[in-house]
Amino acid sequence: MLRPMLRLLMGLSLPLLGAAALCSLPAAAQARTLEARIAKVVTSVARLEQVRVRLAWPDGAAQGELELQAGRIEAPELGYRFQNVAWRCPLRRDGRGGWRCAGELRAPGGAPLTLALDLGVASTDARLSCGASAVSLQRAAATPDLTRIDLTRVPLAWTQALAAQAWSEGRIKSGTLDGRLDIAAPARAPLRIAGELRLAGAGFDTPDGLIAGEKLAADLRVDSELGAVTRVRLGGRLRDGEMLFGNAYIALQGKPVELDVQAESAPGQGWRLPRIAWRDPGALSASGSAALRGDASIEALDLQLDSPELAPLRERYLSGFLGLAGLAQLELSGGLDAQLSLRGGDLSQASARLREVRLRDAQGRFRFDGLDGTLAYSDAAPRESELSWRSGALYGLEFGATRLPFSSDHGEFRLQRAISFPMLGGRVGADNLRLRPPAGGKGLDLRFGLNLDKLDVGQLSKALDWPAFTGELSGRIPEAHYADERLELDGGLAMQLFGGTVEVSSLAMERPLGVAPTLSSDLALRNIDLESLTGVFGFGSITGRLYGRIDSLRLVDWQPTAFDAELHTEKTRGVRQRISQRAVQDLSSVGDSSFVGSLQDRLIGFFDDFGYARLGISCKLADEVCQMGGLDAAKPGPDGRPGFVIVRGAGVPHLDVVGYNHRVDWPTLLERMEAVSKGELKPVVQ
Repeated sequence: MLRPMLRLLMGLSLPLLGAAALCSLPAAAQARTLEARIAKVVTSVARLEQVRVRLAWPDGAAQGELELQAGRIEAPELGYRFQNVAWRCPLRRDGRGGWRCAGELRAPGGAPLTLALDLGVASTDARLSCGASAVSLQRAAATPDLTRIDLTRVPLAWTQALAAQAWSEGRIKSGTLDGRLDIAAPARAPLRIAGELRLAGAGFDTPDGLIAGEKLAADLRVDSELGAVTRVRLGGRLRDGEMLFGNAYIALQGKPVELDVQAESAPGQGWRLPRIAWRDPGALSASGSAALRGDASIEALDLQLDSPELAPLRERYLSGFLGLAGLAQLELSGGLDAQLSLRGGDLSQASARLREVRLRDAQGRFRFDGLDGTLAYSDAAPRESELSWRSGALYGLEFGATRLPFSSDHGEFRLQRAISFPMLGGRVGADNLRLRPPAGGKGLDLRFGLNLDKLDVGQLSKALDWPAFTGELSGRIPEAHYADERLELDGGLAMQLFGGTVEVSSLAMERPLGVAPTLSSDLALRNIDLESLTGVFGFGSITGRLYGRIDSLRLVDWQPTAFDAELHTEKTRGVRQRISQRAVQDLSSVGDSSFVGSLQDRLIGFFDDFGYARLGISCKLADEVCQMGGLDAAKPGPDGRPGFVIVRGAGVPHLDVVGYNHRVDWPTLLERMEAVSKGELKPVVQ
C-alpha cells in the first residue's frame, strides 16, 4: 500500500503542479493537450524529480483529464521516499473560479489510493482515502505556511517512516489514528506539527522484543518541531493497553493514566526527556527526567515516585520484575514514596520510605508485616537509613520484630551492626550483611553471616508438617553468598535430635525464591537414639545408637532426587541392641527383604524382640532408582539372587534380615514406607 501521501501533500507539491498546468489553459479551452516536463520541484517539505504534467481537454468538452507523474519524491525530514508516483483524474471547473479533480493515486508495490483535490480561488483542499481511512488537507491562500490535516481511521502503520526518524528500531504493527493536526512550514523556521489525536488498538515492538505495546488506546495532545533539533511534547490520557520496556511490564487494565512528556533530539543522538510526568490515581505518581541512547535504552534517569497503596502495583507495573524473581503472586499493601537515579544504565542513588508495608508470598515462602522506615543507597558518598518489621514468617516459621540499621556508599548496602530476632523459641541473628544491586552487567550480590541459637525442633517439625521430632537446632554460618540465583553457605549447622547430633554442611540453594528451588547438602548423623527415632516414625522398636552419612543430598522443589546414604549402628556401652518383631517385619516389607530365624519361621511368633549384633543399610538414589546395600554380602536366595545383610542377629533366637533387591524404584519405596506406617504391608519369611 502507498505510504501516506499526506506528508507530501503538506508541501502541496502536486496541487502546485496542477495549478501550473491550469494557468496555461486558455479561457475558451481551445487546446486539446498541454504537457510540461520539470526536472525538479522543491518545497519546504518535499522534493520532486523527473516531473511530468499532462492536461488533455477536448474541444467543447465540459471536463479534461489531468495526469501528474513524478519519478522520485522525497520528504527527508519526514522519512518518506517514493518512486514512479502517478495521479490521473478528470478535471472540472467548480463554478467559482477554481478547479476540482479526483482520481487514483498509484505507486509500484502498493494498492491505489483515491486523491481528491479542490483548487479554489482562496483555498486548497485535498482528501486522500482508502476505504474508511481518510486524510483531509486544508490550506488557505491567506496563510500559505499553515496546513490543517484531519485524520479519520488512518492506519498507524502509515506513520512508520515518520516514526523511524525519531526511533529507528521501532516497528508499528497495528492501530488507527483520528484527530486534527495543524502543520506550519515557514521558510526560515522548523516544521511544526501540533494538534489532538485519538489512538485506538495501537501495537508496536522492536526486533529484539525488549520494547513492545499492544491494544493501546489514548487521547493525546501533540506539539512538535522538526528541525536541526527535534522537539516533541506529548500529553493527554492513556486509556488502556499493555507495554513492555525490558523487564518492566505495564498493564493499564482499562484504568486511565495522565501523561505529560517533553523530549528533544539532535541528529545522530539519542533523546533527552527534560520532563516526564505519570499520574495513575490511587496507585502511582511519577515525575522526573531521562536521557535515552539511540536504541532507546536508558543512559540517565531521575524519578520521584509515590504510591499511596501498593496493592494495585503488582498487576499494573511489577509483574515483569516479580515474575523473573519467582514472585509473580506476591501480595503487597501499604504505602511507599521513593527517589532513584540511574547513570550509564546502572543505579546511582536511591531512597525509599515505607509506610506499614506488608509483603506476602502466595506460596507461603515468606511474609513480612509492618515494614516501616527508610532505605537509602549510594554509589558515592555515604548515606544512612533504618528499616524495621513487626513480624514475619519464612516457609511458615514465624519470627519476631527487629530493626535493621543500614549504611550505603560506593554501590553497596551494609548492615551497621549485628541483629537478632526471636524465632522457634530461640533466636536467629545476622551480621556482616553486604548487598550490591545489579550494576556493570553483574547481577545482585548478597553476603551475610547467620546464627541460629537453640531453635525448637519440635516447633519446626510442626510448622513443616514433619513427624514429631524433638530437640534443638543451633549453628553458625560465617558467610552466606547469593549471586546468579544461587545461595551458598559456608560453615554448618548442628541439630540435637533424638539424643544425638545431625550435622549439616556444604549447604547451597539454587533459585531459592524461583521455580523449582533446589537444595544440596551433606549430612552426618552421630549417636542417634534409635528407640526414639523409630518411635516417631511408627516403625516398630529398635534400640541402639545410629551413625551414618547422607552425602550429595539434592532436593528439587523440596523433594529428594539424589543422595548417597549409609546408616549403621555402633555398639555403645550400656545401650542394649534389640529389634522388635514389628520392626523386623517393617524392615523386610520396605526393603523387599526376607528374614531368616534359627528356630525357623514357625517359632518366630513366640518372640517380641530379638538381639542383634549390627544393623546397616545404604541407598544411592539416582534417576528415581535406589541402589540398595547393607552390612555385607549374604548367601544367595532360593532363586539364586545374591543378597545383602541388613540386620545381623545375635543370641537366641538368631535372626538375620537379608535384602535381595539391589535396585528399588524410589517412588515405590516411598509408598511402602507410607504403607508400613499404616500397618498395611506384610514381610517375606524364608
